[in-house]
Amino acid sequence: MPAADKPVYKRILLKLSGEALMGGGEFGIDPKVIAGIAADVAEVAKAGVQMGLVIGGGNIFRGVSLSAKGMDRATADYMGMLATVMNSLSLQDALERHGLLVRVMSALHINQVCEDYVRRRAIRHLEKGRIVIFAAGTGNPFFTTDTAASLRGVEIGAQLILKATKVDGVYSADPMKDKTATRYTRLTFDEALDRKLAVMDAAAFALCREHNVPLRVFDMHKAGALMRIMRGEDEGTLIERGPV
Repeated sequence: MPAADKPVYKRILLKLSGEALMGGGEFGIDPKVIAGIAADVAEVAKAGVQMGLVIGGGNIFRGVSLSAKGMDRATADYMGMLATVMNSLSLQDALERHGLLVRVMSALHINQVCEDYVRRRAIRHLEKGRIVIFAAGTGNPFFTTDTAASLRGVEIGAQLILKATKVDGVYSADPMKDKTATRYTRLTFDEALDRKLAVMDAAAFALCREHNVPLRVFDMHKAGALMRIMRGEDEGTLIERGPV
């Protein structure tokens, strides 16, 4: 690989939403969509980048929605964690079809289908060139998968946390509803919070800011976007800690 094309990152954490797997459907997993995501991830992994992934479960179950309709919030959140395990196993299968070594590590004990999450073991998997998919969020109710992504990113020493969305970055307003919305290329965590930009929840932001781990928001469905970021190109919106 030419020097100009070599990745500038050694280890990253990629956060995917469960909804991203639905494609044009209303729920479930679209095989074509997950195959496309797997192909992009495989390209980066084969370039030598150590990758951890966190995936949501909104395409199968949304605990917050049922909690709002009267279900016990903790119960609903645990059900949502199980949905992330299902998505993680599906993504594992898609990645293994590319000849990659993949481990699913769950914050809940489900030994028959995946490994328990142990930080040192996860890092060892990454060092051996395996992709690690972190399932079941943080293992605790009341925490989002965004927070789980920030937590795992900090724990494994990721140089960058990537959040894949349906739009190419962070906008001043919802670009699907407001055509005058402007896209930010760079922000600080404080600016994103002050402007109430719906990127990640406050707990996820706090972890990234405290441990100085930058966050980049980008469109996963944009061809080649993930690999361009790995080469250091300015794709999407970069959010990082401002001057101390």
